[in-house]
Amino acid sequence: MNKKSTAITVASLTSRDTAVSLLIIGMLFFIFGFVSWVNAILIPYFKIACELTNFQSYLVTFAFYISYFIVSVPASYMLKAVGFKKGIMFGFFIMAVGAFIFIPAAYLRMYEIFLLGLFSLGTGLAILQTAANPFVTILGPKESAARRIGIMGICNKGAGILAPLIFAAIILRPTDTELFKGLPLMNEIEKNAALDELIRRVIWPYFIVGIVLTGLGLFVRYSPLPEINTDENDKTVYSESPKKNIFQFPHLILGAIAIFLHVGTQVIAIDTIINYAGSFGITLLEAKTFPSYTLAATIAGYLIGIALIPKIISQLTILRICVILGLCFSLLIIYAKGSVHLLGHHADISIWFLVLLGLANSMVWAGIWPLALDGLGRFTKLGASIMIMGLCGNALLPLLYGHFADLYNLRSGYWVLIPCYLYLIFYAFKGYRVKRWGL
Repeated sequence: MNKKSTAITVASLTSRDTAVSLLIIGMLFFIFGFVSWVNAILIPYFKIACELTNFQSYLVTFAFYISYFIVSVPASYMLKAVGFKKGIMFGFFIMAVGAFIFIPAAYLRMYEIFLLGLFSLGTGLAILQTAANPFVTILGPKESAARRIGIMGICNKGAGILAPLIFAAIILRPTDTELFKGLPLMNEIEKNAALDELIRRVIWPYFIVGIVLTGLGLFVRYSPLPEINTDENDKTVYSESPKKNIFQFPHLILGAIAIFLHVGTQVIAIDTIINYAGSFGITLLEAKTFPSYTLAATIAGYLIGIALIPKIISQLTILRICVILGLCFSLLIIYAKGSVHLLGHHADISIWFLVLLGLANSMVWAGIWPLALDGLGRFTKLGASIMIMGLCGNALLPLLYGHFADLYNLRSGYWVLIPCYLYLIFYAFKGYRVKRWGL
């Protein structure tokens, strides 16, 4: 009753209300980025501290992102029942529980408990994403939605640049390079003591993260963020569709597959780069900056897109350019060889093409999303939930990469990217136009 009485429509918002709302949602996207992209440093960190294979280490991304597949549709019903603001608060609280789970996991040095904590973090984040993405879409004209999505992407990736650097500064020490080299030479008792000390460095950071997430949940609950009546908004923004169910929209289903593959390639580009750099003898303390370079390239792509769309170049054209670049850079990662000196690093040139995948991936999400949701009418909310489910590509594709990296080598694992970009090219040129199955 209370939710119904306080909910408002987008049309009733003042320009100040809209600006404040976008500022708060931008903060949420910053938190999304910080919590998500810290995985880039957790993967090699757990690989060492918990003595894991490549495949096992990428269970970090699996545990974190598989929650999107499980939670997204139930989250949409929960948000409808309790409202967006309470739903966001619950999402933060669930994330806080996940952060607190890291404490017993670190004391016991049990990777399985860490994975439970990561699943809880991902579950809370899936709820937040399910709430925040519709807000960004409807808080303003439909024709400028891509611009707003790009701005939120900058908030997300900006946090991603900071996350691995801050986390590495907290948990890694200048002497750790020697420690990592010496681990194989230690006896079992010495090694266990060293690894116990290493893994317990996460206790205080994640305790503080848990407290902060709890506080953010309370802040959003009592913030001026409006409780938007999305049912009423749908009547005014979205036209009716004569179709009977969501599976009668091939361009949506094909778009969800495209999102699945896109986010998987994005996470592979960011979360595997430290281990890949390590295969060339680059230490963890030096390689920790590479995920930030990839995310900086992504932000550069966002800025280009915001500046050019739609006055100079269409959203569809920039999507096509991005996916073709993704295929080209992927082939260069596999085939290009030779050391170059750049930004203070002596590194194989293939690492820099992996960095450039950040640029190629930048406008793909913003390009696919409106194409997939076009013409859904009353199915728009459910379609958005299905698109969010596609984020489980973050969970599965890095595991596939890790499997091939163990089977062959880290460079050969990047063959996983090739069919992904071929499909994205198909969707950008033809798939989005498929309105009936069989055509």
